[in-house]
Amino acid sequence: MKRATGALLGLALGDALGAPTEFQSMENLARSWPDWRQLPLRQEALVTDDTQMTLSVARALRTALAEGPLTAERFTEPLRTEYVEWWRSPQNNRAPGFTCLSACQELSHRGVRWQEASRIGSKGCGANMRVAPLGLVRGLTMDQLAGGSQLQAALTHGHPTGLAASELTALTVWLLTQDTAPAQLPALLRAYAAANRTKYREDWLGDLWTQSHRHSAESFITEGWDQCLAVLDRLDQALAAADRDADPCLITGEGWIAEEAFASALLCFLLFPDDPVTAIRRAAYSSGDSDSLACLAGAFAGAHQGAHAWPADWVERIEHRDELLEFGALWD
Repeated sequence: MKRATGALLGLALGDALGAPTEFQSMENLARSWPDWRQLPLRQEALVTDDTQMTLSVARALRTALAEGPLTAERFTEPLRTEYVEWWRSPQNNRAPGFTCLSACQELSHRGVRWQEASRIGSKGCGANMRVAPLGLVRGLTMDQLAGGSQLQAALTHGHPTGLAASELTALTVWLLTQDTAPAQLPALLRAYAAANRTKYREDWLGDLWTQSHRHSAESFITEGWDQCLAVLDRLDQALAAADRDADPCLITGEGWIAEEAFASALLCFLLFPDDPVTAIRRAAYSSGDSDSLACLAGAFAGAHQGAHAWPADWVERIEHRDELLEFGALWD
């Protein structure tokens, strides 16, 4: 089914589909596109920083894994290098988030520890918009998936909710590649969050927690998991009263922060688990962070359906197509 290829193409297509609708109200969207189910992909299907940074994570993973099994020691420096190269790139002109920009600027100073560069108070969706590759690499242990997901977030977004939401996002992608039924996801994710809510991954994060106001590593990370559990409650509420034509952000949130980006994107996928194009259109046609929501919804849908999920003419014109296909082939 080529699930890795499907997920990578899906996240880029969702990103490009949502780029023109970001920052627009539902009223403005309705004036331009009265029927959300007909939302078009631009002829020049340009992506945003979401896909750019996903590729940064993918490259860092490839570099780290060339040296052996994934560890914090092998992964940290390639991540730092890729993030700084993204920050310096002339193509970094796609409305990137302030947290990513400011943290990457700090990371560019070699004498600064990454824990000090991290924005400990930020749980923006930049933490998990780029994490999908951790759920796609074959052969990772659950500890490597979890630790790597948190680490890639932590270099820029150090808030515990950003870390937990990133882990849940990558886990969702992985579960879908394992042929998990979409309807089973909310309960599985809730059980996982509850089981891990007090686990601080010191071997991956080091002393990051000491940059916060929390009195212990456990209390630090528990805050993040508890906020993710709360948004899973809202996801259950939205699914129980499912309205496929309503703004998906009304209950699970607009997605500017990591746990809401995860929940609202997952909602869009779960509303249309067998119709991937409709799922990313629903996410893109929303009042929130539409490109990030559609990016994550596309990763979920593509991991579930595989490469055949996406229209061939869309795939042909997506920016970074060749590199996305290269990583897809590597991990499929």
